Amino acid sequence: MSLDAIPIHVVNAPSGEPGLTGNAPPLLRELLEQVRRLLDTGEPSAIDLSALPLTPADLDWLHDKLGSGEIAVALQANGESTLNETGCPGVWWITHRNEQGAVTSQFIEVTFVPELVKAHPRDVAIGQEQLEFMISDL
Repeated sequence: MSLDAIPIHVVNAPSGEPGLTGNAPPLLRELLEQVRRLLDTGEPSAIDLSALPLTPADLDWLHDKLGSGEIAVALQANGESTLNETGCPGVWWITHRNEQGAVTSQFIEVTFVPELVKAHPRDVAIGQEQLEFMISDL
């Protein structure tokens, strides 16, 4: 059979917008299940957007649907990482960039507070030492 004999049908994404694959809407259902699990058990979860077959248009659609929340955090460590609460509290859009500013990974985390924001006990101990030194100087 030649390739010319294979029928090809173009199917538009549900919204008809160019570039949308239809792969983003099911993520909203998955996020709902993850939020339910977080509330029921306290168990956080994440979706690695970089590992999914999503186009830039899919990511824009998902970002627009989730909206923006009240909290935004920027971390500087070998490139910038941004942690943005979406319009759905407990759902965080996290983007990691390299030193040149290129996106290296994107995640949606469902958690009360992203682990990346929490202070490491060793860092808190350093803070304690700094405070003790300041107080000893008074």
